[in-house]
Amino acid sequence: MHIDRGNPLPGLVTHADGPACVRYVPGWLADDDRWMAALVDAVAWEQPTVTVFGRQHPTPRLTAWYGDAAYSYSGITHAPAAFPAPLSEIRERLLTTTGVRFNSCLANLYRDGSDSMGAHADNEPELGPEPTIASVSLGARRRFVMTHVESGERFTWSLGSGDLLVMSGESQREYRHAVPKTTARTRTRLNLTFRVFAT
Repeated sequence: MHIDRGNPLPGLVTHADGPACVRYVPGWLADDDRWMAALVDAVAWEQPTVTVFGRQHPTPRLTAWYGDAAYSYSGITHAPAAFPAPLSEIRERLLTTTGVRFNSCLANLYRDGSDSMGAHADNEPELGPEPTIASVSLGARRRFVMTHVESGERFTWSLGSGDLLVMSGESQREYRHAVPKTTARTRTRLNLTFRVFAT
């Protein structure tokens, strides 16, 4: 591992084989089973419907949005909602680690290996041109894939419980990211993606 001196988040490090716009901290959140149990109970999970090629489909995972403003993507609009206590505490810990004051969070619950997230970028105008997104994983280990939109170069992380992945800089402009399906038997995974959302 090495420290990138041009990194906008100089307190974090990256694997040498990962893009410079991503920082990875394995085991960042200790006592992860306790956090997992608290958040599964505290979060108001939903399964919105998306329209793809004129047909409606339930999203392939459960989600919840917390922040001061509504959030819209893929035809889904999440209403503003106050942070539950466990989520607020994790946000404060992220401020200490990253120096970023996140004001919103999209939580995702992957119930088993058939729940997934297709390749996309978090490039909504409200997030700004070079957003910083902090992703905290809890529960089952799952693959997280980033692909460069022009070269097709691919980077893969196996994100386990308590791991932190921070995307910044050109990460949403030049890459697409995904959580692919898996046929392996796997337990529930909870993912928290903290953002700075213009209100």
